[in-house]
Amino acid sequence: MTDNTQRPHDGHNSPAPELPTQYAPADVEGKLYERWVERGYFEADAASDKPPFTVVIPPPNVTGSLHLGHAFEHTLIDAATRRKRMQGFETLWQPGMDHAGIATQNVVERELAKDGKSRHDLGREAFVERVWQWKGESGGQISGQMRRLGDGVAWSRERFTMDEGLSRAVQTIFKKLYDDELVYRAERIINWCPRCLTAISDIEVEYQEDDGELVSIRYGEGEASVVVATTRAETMLGDTAVAVHPDDERYRHLVGTEIELPLTGRRIPVVADAHVDPEFGTGAVKVTPAHDPNDFEIGQRHGLPAPAVLDERGVITAHGPFQGLDRFEARSAIVGALRAEGRVVAEKRPYKHSVGHCSRCKTTIEPRLSMQWWVKVGPLAKPAGDAVRDGRVAIHPEEMTKRYFDWVDNLHDWCISRQLWWGHRIPVWYGPNGEMVCVGPDEEPPTGEGWHQETDVLDTWFSSGLWPFSTLGWPERTESVEKFYPNSILVTGYDILFFWVVRMMMFGMYAMDGTPPFQTIVLHGMVRDQFGKKMSKSFGNAVNPLDWMDTYGSDAVRFTLARGANPGTDVPVGEDWVQGSRNFANKIWNATRFALMNGATVDGPLPAPEELSAADRWILSRLNTVVAEVDAYYDDYQFAKLSDALFHFAWDEVFDWYVELSKTTFQAGGPAADASRRVLGEVLDVTLRLLHPLVPFVTETLWTALTGGESLVVAQWPADSGFRDAAAEREIAVVQELVTEVRRFRADQGLQPGQKVPARLDLTGTALAPHEAAIRSLLRLQPEGEGFTATASLPVVGATVALDLSGTIDVAAERKRLAKDLAAAEKEKAQATGKLGNEAFLGKAPEPVVDKIRKRLATAEEDIVRITAQLAALPEA
Repeated sequence: MTDNTQRPHDGHNSPAPELPTQYAPADVEGKLYERWVERGYFEADAASDKPPFTVVIPPPNVTGSLHLGHAFEHTLIDAATRRKRMQGFETLWQPGMDHAGIATQNVVERELAKDGKSRHDLGREAFVERVWQWKGESGGQISGQMRRLGDGVAWSRERFTMDEGLSRAVQTIFKKLYDDELVYRAERIINWCPRCLTAISDIEVEYQEDDGELVSIRYGEGEASVVVATTRAETMLGDTAVAVHPDDERYRHLVGTEIELPLTGRRIPVVADAHVDPEFGTGAVKVTPAHDPNDFEIGQRHGLPAPAVLDERGVITAHGPFQGLDRFEARSAIVGALRAEGRVVAEKRPYKHSVGHCSRCKTTIEPRLSMQWWVKVGPLAKPAGDAVRDGRVAIHPEEMTKRYFDWVDNLHDWCISRQLWWGHRIPVWYGPNGEMVCVGPDEEPPTGEGWHQETDVLDTWFSSGLWPFSTLGWPERTESVEKFYPNSILVTGYDILFFWVVRMMMFGMYAMDGTPPFQTIVLHGMVRDQFGKKMSKSFGNAVNPLDWMDTYGSDAVRFTLARGANPGTDVPVGEDWVQGSRNFANKIWNATRFALMNGATVDGPLPAPEELSAADRWILSRLNTVVAEVDAYYDDYQFAKLSDALFHFAWDEVFDWYVELSKTTFQAGGPAADASRRVLGEVLDVTLRLLHPLVPFVTETLWTALTGGESLVVAQWPADSGFRDAAAEREIAVVQELVTEVRRFRADQGLQPGQKVPARLDLTGTALAPHEAAIRSLLRLQPEGEGFTATASLPVVGATVALDLSGTIDVAAERKRLAKDLAAAEKEKAQATGKLGNEAFLGKAPEPVVDKIRKRLATAEEDIVRITAQLAALPEA
């Protein structure tokens, strides 16, 4: 049976005082969490001889607060980590925050703007100082919210991407990349925010359908003319060619010639390029190399100039009547001027099209040619792909592996510079004569007249890409690096598979001698509302998880999120589901109170099987089966399935069946009651251990009260002892079937669940005979008594239950209702039988449709049998 050996930290002290009648999460959670932290349960010892289990927190932005996506992700990580700690691993859940360059700078700039100031009024040094001040006063509120959720992180190891140690790691790896010629400076097209005045990464661009205008414009005259279409007419001022496909007969005579660019007085060439889709639009496209990434590539292939016509704020710089206009003002003015010259062939307004916006300030992004720093990703990406291909790193669910390869095998060089003041400043110095020197962390920068440091800072993803090892003290080979690298698992959303995961893989293998940063990458989906819609403040469906925690408790929020966590798929969540999880916590509470009030104990070994009742042996058999199931689901990261298995075992089998079956045993007293008290204590002990990683607060409170043990956080994880009792499981299954059928009959007759009914039970010769007292208790069946008349008789699983329903139901009305139900079931059977007997239908219908009809037929036949029996059981009217 289950393992009863004394476990570390499980010593039985005096049991806690009697539990309150109701569970109040607010009275428990905060105090309990602080006790765990004070006792150092979540800390990790690099000198320990226990096997390591390491997982990093995807670092939330220092500007952020806990949203439902965080709560979801943290619940899964915490559950996995708590289980490993209970299994005897030296666990490290590494906490920390990201400095979030653009987001944080914007926050502080908005604060300055309230006083009518900008960062330029302060200057770089004073502004950065102001950001550090804001970080100390207001940043990082998410840490307190993580405590509310119950995150078992090693707080003494909390890191920040701008910490001195992590900054040293950033400078070290930049220097290494520079020396290996894997970083370089070049002029390329980037995403530019005219409001934030910086390049931004792809993940910081949000695309939405905007109303625009598609304008078709004629370039050139007569036969030597082409029509191009654009939604960004202002960029035509920077056109340096028109491109057509080499095989497009319509324009072959124009390739190599020049045509007039309207409004400018310039002539531009017509070039042939295979990038052009001859089937799209007119088959001719305008080429603006300085303001479009595809046009830039065409320009590179054909040696075209790339004049910029928009400045960093999106203002026209090209000489002429439009100079000084904002890009959107210029768009209208240019279209008007083209229209006046008869150059506009067609206009489509409004024209819905996808437009990129800055995720921070919502400004429309401008593709812009700019001098930036880049990482040459090819030599880094190949090892990151090979590590997954050869099995050193597993991706879960496996179907996400293709998406990983789609990214890692097709990477473009990565723009890592940002035109900000807050962040890791690029450690490159420029000299007066064009010199360029990269400085490592232990090197002195060049000095003297004319030398200055690069003003740009590094992309936030650059420093967060080092997270799995920089947080452990790298570049020094610290004890923590040796113990806790590589990470055991990474748990994160599939949406940042490229932006974060791939970059950690590249940097980890590059910096750590070819060792991947993770053994397993576990990808989860996004949290959505109960209708499957993305949560957003603008949609009015965003949820603050703290509100739900205040109302229902943190355990309820955690359990709801875990039950929805199917690998790689999005998670719909509604408040009524959280309420259901709160009810589950209350059910656990009430069942444990019942056990304590009836003397349930964990002291001493379990009685031998022959000393136990069938119900005792049944629940112990089921308990061990569930232990094995839960372990298998954890090892496969099937959080939804393990949560569901525990929910149904605890609620359905332990609370609704075993506890109820035990009541009659306890009332009878004697050795059987003593045995059941020990079994009930064992079952609750193990069940609470199994539930603890998911719902830590309520289980800790109940387990310490039940066992007198120190803490579930450091208690031993249950093991499957291998005990199974198929005979007991069959015997209790028969009891359950009888009770279920009689309960259904009672409900069909309109009897209230608590309504007592006289009954005669003929259980002779069945396995049910020893359970008569429990059956009567579960079904509210009184002894026959004087004047008993069997008005209804139910044959169930070889037994007969005769009920005296006289005076309890309207027999005529009940016959009428059942006759109607029977007619509906017979009609359903006839329809299903007709379809399944139709060869033409069977030949055309898909197999799932045919299978559905077969199931309808089986259900109808079962209903007919059931209703017919109910009619036969009714007394005469």
